[in-house]
Amino acid sequence: MTELKNIFLQDSKIAFNKQHRRTLNFNISKYDEAVAKGKLRYTNLELAKQRASYFKEKVVSNLAAHLTEFEKNAQKNGIEVVWARDGKEAVEEIKKVLEAVNAKVLVKSKSMISEEIELNEHLEQAGYEPVETDLGEFIVQVAGEKPYHILTPAMHKSKEDVATLFNQKFDTPENSTPEELTKFVRGVLRKKFTSAEVGVTGSNFLVADIGGVALTENEGNGMMSVSFPKVHIVITGIEKIIPSVNDLALFFPLLATLGTGQQLTVYNSLFTGPRRVNEANGPEKMVVVLLDNNRSKIAEEKERYKALKCLRCGACLNACPIYKNVGGYTYNTTYSGPIGSVITPVMKGFKFDHLSFACTICGACTQVCPVKIPLHDLLLLNRKTSVETKHTSLGWNMGMKAYEWAFKKRKNLDMVNGSVKNGLLKMQPTILGDRKQFPPVAKTSFSKQWKSHKTS
Repeated sequence: MTELKNIFLQDSKIAFNKQHRRTLNFNISKYDEAVAKGKLRYTNLELAKQRASYFKEKVVSNLAAHLTEFEKNAQKNGIEVVWARDGKEAVEEIKKVLEAVNAKVLVKSKSMISEEIELNEHLEQAGYEPVETDLGEFIVQVAGEKPYHILTPAMHKSKEDVATLFNQKFDTPENSTPEELTKFVRGVLRKKFTSAEVGVTGSNFLVADIGGVALTENEGNGMMSVSFPKVHIVITGIEKIIPSVNDLALFFPLLATLGTGQQLTVYNSLFTGPRRVNEANGPEKMVVVLLDNNRSKIAEEKERYKALKCLRCGACLNACPIYKNVGGYTYNTTYSGPIGSVITPVMKGFKFDHLSFACTICGACTQVCPVKIPLHDLLLLNRKTSVETKHTSLGWNMGMKAYEWAFKKRKNLDMVNGSVKNGLLKMQPTILGDRKQFPPVAKTSFSKQWKSHKTS
């Protein structure tokens, strides 16, 4: 626990890297501008958020019934449904599918859940070649990195960074423009799309009443990952379920608006099974892997179950003042920012409880959430759990006890003069880090000065 916290504190010093902050703030600012315009298309955005929150809360409260309905209807459509309790089971099930079709290469559309189970690493160790086809994911894969942001994997890189990376890896011209780099990647991926035996996607929504998988994306790589390979594998969390295909009319635009500021994402697809007898295109086999990975545990929590309403739009990351300074890699986990800080301690253990303390409790994340998850309240709940389960350090606990005693009564705070208080503050220089200092405390407290003033 202490080791992970110390790593976080060390990595968070990237906040003082001015170039990193400029790149991150510039990229987030572009999203902020687009989202501000996107919201104007709604006559009543708050009502849309309330409806989405209501629907998702009902679903999360009754996951088993909706998932059973999805499985039944999906199997009617010819989809093979696999249940996985954790990442290990999910990877093994996927390997079985790859072995059955003698696959070597698989193309992947953007999927944070594949990052959660470290699919690429496991498949590479087994001799397979997983290829990321989302441009941002492709960039970080080439760089040997992980996605930096839930929605924008390469948000931490400028166009100059990408040009330099591609020059080093592919010998493209050093001063290549974004358009030239995109064209180059398109050429590379076309060969992969047409030669891969298997395509892997995530899902934005599992549609229970029709047994289908809804996918929304901007580049067309998701459709390409499904169209050419003979096998389509979907990896999805069990919380992605929605009751009806009619609900997509609410969720697709809301996800687009709060995620990227678009009225609607460019490609919105609904997959309802493998290729039929009378169809010329599409995969011959479709497999949906339903991953739990402690989601059912979150669903049973009295308040934390609300975190499962998340649409993975990334809005809370863009709004968070901590994320905007320390960036995605500092969190050292799949899901970063406010939503990651809420769910990671439950999914991976309270050794990650320090993430919940890396928050100002400003409430910006809660305000922007399209499904009204009370994120800052859940972060406070994590802190409470951390203290109750004795995950906090002895020094922290003693410090908070001393703080409670000192500020409980004015006379306690006034027992010592300013010189002693300044001395005590100097004994703890790490509270504000090594780049900030407490302002000096006055020799005479405010209350004593006020009493003296009134008397005179």
